[in-house]
Amino acid sequence: MLAVRVVLAVALALTGGVHLDLAGSYDAIGEQISVGALFRVQAVVALLTGLWLLAQRTARPPVLAALLLAVLSTLAVVLSVYVRLPALGPLPELYEPVWYAEKAVAAVAAGVAAALALLLLSRGRSGPVP
Repeated sequence: MLAVRVVLAVALALTGGVHLDLAGSYDAIGEQISVGALFRVQAVVALLTGLWLLAQRTARPPVLAALLLAVLSTLAVVLSVYVRLPALGPLPELYEPVWYAEKAVAAVAAGVAAALALLLLSRGRSGPVP
């Protein structure tokens, strides 16, 4: 299952990298917290979760964290295309009803990460790697 964990970490890094690359373009959106800032947070959390997943090969918590992050990332990007997500407290409104290459890559990478995390959890093999 080491290969699955590595691909999961790569998928997280890919979605994090896309968000980091796009962050500057979204800095002007939002009053208290910008969409660009949220993108940077997602990128850092994705990269750190991927490293944690690889470093703790016998632990279940990083797989659960990867699953949570991947599901939330997938939902956020897909919903932002089809649903106007209202501003919530200091968080900005999220709505961009268009698909473009980087957004599609982020969505697919996050979806793949979610599927792989579910696979690891369902096999009960987030434990020792052969």
